[in-house]
Amino acid sequence: MGRRPVTPPTPPVSASTPPSAPSTPLRRRLPLVLLVVAGGAVGTALRVLVTLAVPPAGSFDTAIFVINVVGAFVLGLLLERLLRGGPDEGRRRVLRLGLGTGVLGGFTTYSSLATETATLGAAGDVLTASVYGLASVLLGVLAAAAGIAVGARGARGSR
Repeated sequence: MGRRPVTPPTPPVSASTPPSAPSTPLRRRLPLVLLVVAGGAVGTALRVLVTLAVPPAGSFDTAIFVINVVGAFVLGLLLERLLRGGPDEGRRRVLRLGLGTGVLGGFTTYSSLATETATLGAAGDVLTASVYGLASVLLGVLAAAAGIAVGARGARGSR
C-alpha cells in the first residue's frame, strides 16, 4: 500500500477576501488600477500646488509637514466613513481606491519626509531633523485617529 501524499488544507476564503485579489483576471482589475493611477496624478498635482504656495519656515519644510498631517486626517475620515457604510464593494471600493489610495497617496509624501529629515541631519541640524521627523509621524498618527473619530461621529449622526 502506497502512502498518499499529504496536502495541506486550503484556507477558506472569507467574506473579507477582496474580489480584486490576484486570482481575478487583469481585465477586471485594470479599471481600478487606472483609477488609482489617475487619482495619484491628481493628488501629486495638488501636492505640488501646496508646496508652491506654502513657503518653508527656515530649514523646516512647512508644506510637506502640513500635507502629510492633513492627508492622514482625511484618509482616516474617508476610510472610517467607508467602513461604516458597508462592505468594500461597488461605490465604496471606487472611493477607497480613487480617493484613498490614489489622490491621498499622491498628495501625501512620507518619502519627502524621510529625505527632508535625512538632509537636515546631514547638514548638522540634528535637532530640527529629529523634531521634524518625530512630529510628522506623531501628528500624522494623531490626525488619522482624529479623522477616524470624526468619521465615526458623522456616521452615527447620519443614521
